[in-house]
Amino acid sequence: MLDPKLLDDLTRRLTDAMPPAAKAMRADVEKNLRATVQAALAKLDLVTREEFDVQTKVLARTRARIEQLEKQLAALEKPGTPNS
Repeated sequence: MLDPKLLDDLTRRLTDAMPPAAKAMRADVEKNLRATVQAALAKLDLVTREEFDVQTKVLARTRARIEQLEKQLAALEKPGTPNS
């Protein structure tokens, strides 16, 4: 799930960027803005950093295995080898 601190920081930055006239309604705007940002981010297909790191490691192992298998295949396909 999305880090609440990140959401709070994003909401604060957006409300700080508002014109002075709108800042009078800051609490209400901040509440609505937070809900809007949270809803928009919920629609995105995001993963946690931990999930991303796990998948990166899986991909690296898979690539290494493919390279190993390609070398084995190339060796088997060489003319003059006992299996050709």
